[in-house]
Amino acid sequence: QVQLVESGGGLVQAGGSLRLSCVATGTVFNFNVMGWYRQEPGKQRDLIATISSSGTSTYANSVKGRFTISRANAKNTVYLQMNSLKTEDTAVYYCNFRRGPVDSWGQGTQVTVSS
Repeated sequence: QVQLVESGGGLVQAGGSLRLSCVATGTVFNFNVMGWYRQEPGKQRDLIATISSSGTSTYANSVKGRFTISRANAKNTVYLQMNSLKTEDTAVYYCNFRRGPVDSWGQGTQVTVSS
């Protein structure tokens, strides 16, 4: 089992920045993929970015050039640096861990971008 705890959400003005963190505990091994998703009320959960344990990353088109995903394997932590935030980035952000059949989610952290 892998448990995930996110932090770093909050309220920020448009154009500002936030950094989200997600710490994984439990049976965490290498060769996994960690990622960030977000969900607005009444909408589906959308993929934002992923990063493999080797450092290969992918991004949704909506955040390319503004968000950066990174990880510190020694700390079992993944980060999401969010710059140039827009009001449409407002959502609950969820951390995800995948390795084989293991698919774990954090509890989510609210990000609110005001105009």
